[in-house]
Amino acid sequence: MTAETRDDLAVVDVVGARQTVALLLPLPDEPPAGLDVDALTQTLREHMDRLIPEIERWAGRLHRDDVPRYCALACVGEARGKLRASPNSGPGGDLAYARKLARSLTALCDHFETLTGQVMCVACDRPIRRTDDAVPLDQVSNSGGAITARVHAECADAPRPRR
Repeated sequence: MTAETRDDLAVVDVVGARQTVALLLPLPDEPPAGLDVDALTQTLREHMDRLIPEIERWAGRLHRDDVPRYCALACVGEARGKLRASPNSGPGGDLAYARKLARSLTALCDHFETLTGQVMCVACDRPIRRTDDAVPLDQVSNSGGAITARVHAECADAPRPRR
């Protein structure tokens, strides 16, 4: 990995983005007491604003007909549409909108990791290398498949602080 590539990866906080998503997906119909949906929505938007240009830049390095490039750019288009949208004014509209952003942010993180080859452990914030033993987050959390992140096998059994 070149110094330029390392600097490119430092711009995006995939672990922080996935941790933010984990606060929203999956949840019961009502958010937990004390969850500031407006602040969380702003954080999701900030992560998306940082990821989108990076994904476009990385996708631009691929051949025009490359499938990962096409899929990543389609995801960027969907994400931009969600960012332009507004929450419904009815009850629960803010939470529903935040969840849409969270699902879009998860997809952006997936595409960023695919394009860059970077996979981060969401438990310890260290990269997962090809030689590391890793497991899907679904196996160690109650995400119900909503989050596609991976963790080091040793992190899966480590106690994590409660949120």
